Amino acid sequence: MSCIYNTPSSVFPRSISCKNSTIPPQNPTRKPSSIRCSSFGVAEANVRAGTATEPLLLNAVRGEDVERPPVWLMRQAGRVINSCARSTLLFVSDQRMSVLLWRSLSNRGKSSNLMVILFSDILTPLTGMNIPFDIVKGKGPVIYNPPLTLADADQVREFIPEDSVPYVGEALSILRKEVDNEAAVLGFVGAPFTLASYVIEGGSSKNFTKIKRLAFSEPEVLHSLLRKFTTSMSRYIKYQADSGAQAVQIFDSWATELSPVDFEEFSLPYLKQIVDSVKQTHPNLPLILYASGSGGLLERLALTGVDVVSLDWTVDMAEGRRRLGHHLAVQGNVDPGVLFGSKEFITGRIVDTVKKAGRGKHILNLGHGIKVGTPEENVAHFFEVAKGIRY
Repeated sequence: MSCIYNTPSSVFPRSISCKNSTIPPQNPTRKPSSIRCSSFGVAEANVRAGTATEPLLLNAVRGEDVERPPVWLMRQAGRVINSCARSTLLFVSDQRMSVLLWRSLSNRGKSSNLMVILFSDILTPLTGMNIPFDIVKGKGPVIYNPPLTLADADQVREFIPEDSVPYVGEALSILRKEVDNEAAVLGFVGAPFTLASYVIEGGSSKNFTKIKRLAFSEPEVLHSLLRKFTTSMSRYIKYQADSGAQAVQIFDSWATELSPVDFEEFSLPYLKQIVDSVKQTHPNLPLILYASGSGGLLERLALTGVDVVSLDWTVDMAEGRRRLGHHLAVQGNVDPGVLFGSKEFITGRIVDTVKKAGRGKHILNLGHGIKVGTPEENVAHFFEVAKGIRY
């Protein structure tokens, strides 16, 4: 397995790109299978063992018969670092955004390794919406002039990705061409409430008092912002899909700071609008929704209309399946802390998760990003075990 990430942690995190083709086939008559995780800000996984016209992840999400679950890992910058041969480096720079694309090819037996990685961040659209921000070392994103009034909200522009981030489309197109349908390419966006939380709070937050004060005292201001983020993210998802993304994950990281009744006002309707808009033009594009700590909101997440709900590790996978219904695909949900355990312990948790998820419509993943200090060899073991699983 090879994992590459040597971008500093202060530069737009949120993905892992890994690939493993070192595991011998379980059946000598079967072609060697391989894990290929390519990431657009978030990474993606997997080729079906043998030949396939489409990546394993897409087949699994659609409920087609697959021999094992696809696998990828959510992560953040600097949390998994390794080295391998780099045959191609493409660097595209625009303003503060960097897009890095690596292509690594090597031969091991009859298999060839292709690894592509692309980094972005959910806050990337803000500059194009007239919301300037900075990344401060040791602090993260900082929005210096949060829009707190209707007049401020009126100054926020809707996001036009073709104008503001053409390099993202270019990089996705290159990535898709390089991968050539051997692995799925994932795009990602931030959900309206999560983006609004960063903007109103002026950056990351622990208590979310500023956005809740706005929501409960001047909701019309927040709704004005949420409408613009909704239109903008709908457009951004379509742009990514048209540029090469084959599935898109929506991060509503902070929606779980809302009570169920407030989620129904400030997050759910806007997520539904995004899904409805995207499905009108891209009906076959799988949409994945991730919200950390969402155990109390699972049934409401299902109402958004997404194709996949990503569970964090605080929800038992079997229970999550029952609550969501088997018509939805699920993703997750191994505790990231498990990767600090022994290889036998890691194996047991992976097998347990896959067993509880049941056959098909499951994407194996962690329940959140990889923790700082996670042993690289344990990440490798995670992929090795995942790849060897058969239903």
